[in-house]
Amino acid sequence: MAGALPLIAVIATGGTIASRRDADGSSTPDLDGQALLARLEGLPPLRLRPVDLFARDSSTLGLGEMQAVSDAVGRQLADPEVAGIVILHGTDSMEETSLLVSLQHRARCPVVFTGAQFTDDHPHADGPANMTAAIHKALSGAAGVHLVFGGRDMPVWGICKHSADEPDAFRPCGPDALGPQGVHLPASVAGLRVDLVAISPGGDDLHIRASLGAGAQGIVLVALGSGNATPAVVAAVRDCVAAGVPVVTSSRVPRGRLTPSYGGGGGGHDLQQAGALHAARLRPGQARILLAALAASGQVETLGAGLFGHA
Repeated sequence: MAGALPLIAVIATGGTIASRRDADGSSTPDLDGQALLARLEGLPPLRLRPVDLFARDSSTLGLGEMQAVSDAVGRQLADPEVAGIVILHGTDSMEETSLLVSLQHRARCPVVFTGAQFTDDHPHADGPANMTAAIHKALSGAAGVHLVFGGRDMPVWGICKHSADEPDAFRPCGPDALGPQGVHLPASVAGLRVDLVAISPGGDDLHIRASLGAGAQGIVLVALGSGNATPAVVAAVRDCVAAGVPVVTSSRVPRGRLTPSYGGGGGGHDLQQAGALHAARLRPGQARILLAALAASGQVETLGAGLFGHA
């Protein structure tokens, strides 16, 4: 009987997995969920519910659109018939949206993000294989938010996109861990401004102060090494914290635990002393999402140090 088959909701948001090459050589996401699901073969008996949210390059998704994805996941989780959820998403911001969903929902069933590195009409299109693997994960009963991509199955806390052209695009960026347990930050991040500010060797404080002047409600430093900057940056961070704008230090270095050990006026230790929270494991994209979720929930001061310091 059809009603006895497991129901998997598949939320389509665009991205490379939904894209084909145009005549001018550019790629555009124009395939809807039903068209993508029609590519699949060899699935076990089940029901699939395509949900077309939007068709966007994920590089264009702001906090509002990421919140829309999270809200769509919440609607499917509220349906007791749904046994699992798959989100088809672009890779440019998959690490961000997946962390937001993980922070905002206590997922009672598998919630699985996947996508593709190659367009639907590419000779080595990887979308169908990734979708198939994601649906199998969604059927597994493993509650929580997962990323299934390029033959890898990972929890989303601490992941980052490590390659622009390899099929297995994502890796954990620090020690393998599931992330802090029991965290629930459901307040909407739509409408918040949380900026990333890149730090260059010898760089000044211009962009930090510009973000502060633009009304940022949080700033994440894309710092050097293990989370280092310059004396001018440290002074600007001190002013941000005094103005009630939280600052988090992450790093442009793609992998490894970040330790605030350097002094000298602009090192990670100095930034921490100036009031910056130090992201031990999260790289800038996910650090921004965690900071936004904490700011929206009003819990930066109470939970920030513990969550950002989680190994």
